Amino acid sequence: MALNELASKPFARRDFLRYSGMVGAAAAFSASLAACSSTSGSTAGGASAGTGTIEAGISYSLSTGFDPMTSSGATPYAANMHLFEGLVDLHPATREPYLALAAADPVQVDDTTWEVTLREGAKFHNGDPVTVQDVVYSFERVLDKQNASLFAQFIPFIKAAKAKDEKTVSFTLNYAFPLFPTRISVVKIVPKAVASKDQAAFDAAPVGSGPYKFVSATKDDKIVFEKFADYNGQYPAAASGMTWFLLSDAAARVTAMESGRVAAIEDVPYLDMDRLKSKVDVESVQSFGLLFLMFNCKEKPFNDVKVRQALHYGLDTESIIKTALLGNAKAATSYVQETHPQYMKADTVYSYDPAKAEALLKEAGVSSLNFELLTTDTAWVKDVAPLMLESWNKLPGVNVTMQNLQSGALYADNVDSGKFTVVAAPGDPSVFGNDLDLLLSWFYRGDVWPKSRFRWNETAEYTALQKELDAAVKAKDESGAKAAWAKAINLVAEQAPLYPILHRQLPTSWDSAKLDGFQPLPTTGVSFIGVAPKA
Repeated sequence: MALNELASKPFARRDFLRYSGMVGAAAAFSASLAACSSTSGSTAGGASAGTGTIEAGISYSLSTGFDPMTSSGATPYAANMHLFEGLVDLHPATREPYLALAAADPVQVDDTTWEVTLREGAKFHNGDPVTVQDVVYSFERVLDKQNASLFAQFIPFIKAAKAKDEKTVSFTLNYAFPLFPTRISVVKIVPKAVASKDQAAFDAAPVGSGPYKFVSATKDDKIVFEKFADYNGQYPAAASGMTWFLLSDAAARVTAMESGRVAAIEDVPYLDMDRLKSKVDVESVQSFGLLFLMFNCKEKPFNDVKVRQALHYGLDTESIIKTALLGNAKAATSYVQETHPQYMKADTVYSYDPAKAEALLKEAGVSSLNFELLTTDTAWVKDVAPLMLESWNKLPGVNVTMQNLQSGALYADNVDSGKFTVVAAPGDPSVFGNDLDLLLSWFYRGDVWPKSRFRWNETAEYTALQKELDAAVKAKDESGAKAAWAKAINLVAEQAPLYPILHRQLPTSWDSAKLDGFQPLPTTGVSFIGVAPKA
């Protein structure tokens, strides 16, 4: 049955979760697309589209431009969810896929050929129609190595994109990849005539096909949007415009929320949650977003898995979560959080066990362990790190010091040059996609993390992991995929070259008296897709 037919029929949540777990079955992903399509197509609560304005408080400044080929900053990425469309997109709140510029579910012609038909009448913000040439160009520019796009690593399976006719794009793959229907959401479609003419200008003043148009952006001040009247997709703008105030100071965000200057803020400080709850809505959503422990696996004694495991067992994670994060996190029991649709508990779970940590160090022949922990200067990480040291320094023979660094300096000046032993830092690739292949590939495939950062790529275990990751996405059925994923997760949990300590819960605040249909996100940022301001 086609997606458009399924869109008018109920589709149970449990069915979506079952299908999204079938990594090896292409048909399952078409079904998962329909799961979200069945609930889309109207603005929240039936509100009339395009009336009133929305004001929001954003936690991060503009660190990059808006070109979706290169933009990786939290704030421009969140903005781009409203400005651009993929062929398929993931709903920011539910993480379920829905048809965006695609008119129907992608069609699999054979193992290595897929076709996608474009939505009739779709236009860019400058009035130009969205064409198959724009789609082909958008994929080619991401795949072009000279452009160094962050998103190329997510679509290595695509060999070529070509126009089949005026409404259909044909994709030829390097190898069978059943996740194709949802993974293509990482590429946003841009107007070739604009983006190819002056990339810098396009980066500063983006032109997309999404429900909102870009008006202006001022670093450390605000981003202004307006409704795109010619948008004809599933989520038309439900406000005449939006203003996102860039309030990196936490106190300023809270004040803006309390005073009514804004209707929603992200990244609510944990200490302010209870006070805000007495006035407006506050919810802390479980996310994949992790605090990981990363080792330089070429430096002794951290090349020994027993030492890495000892430091994990030596952390009183539950106490750290309760004290530093006021309970707004879950200790890792797998690579992904327990709410993830493909969650599988790892065979190795690092519950607090100082006796086991001490025994592992002894087995590794380490009687004295002195090192400096490097962390980012992110506020909540700075709250957590001293408690990590407190746990470790209780272990006999262990002495740990700490240095907080700005994220750019941590990686550019220390990690990437090998000038580190142990790092604790945050990470969350789930903003780009939610499937296990993408989440595992971010840290464990390619050169960036395993080769240039935790330096584990020459081990037999790394080679074994690549085989399991390949087997999972190429599996012919659900059981084969799950078996490969389980082996991969158990391997990274046991070896722990980079592995989560905890998965954060992300607190967001909004005023339901001012917004209809707002949902807090399990990722950084806010979304007003389908959200309407109340009169």
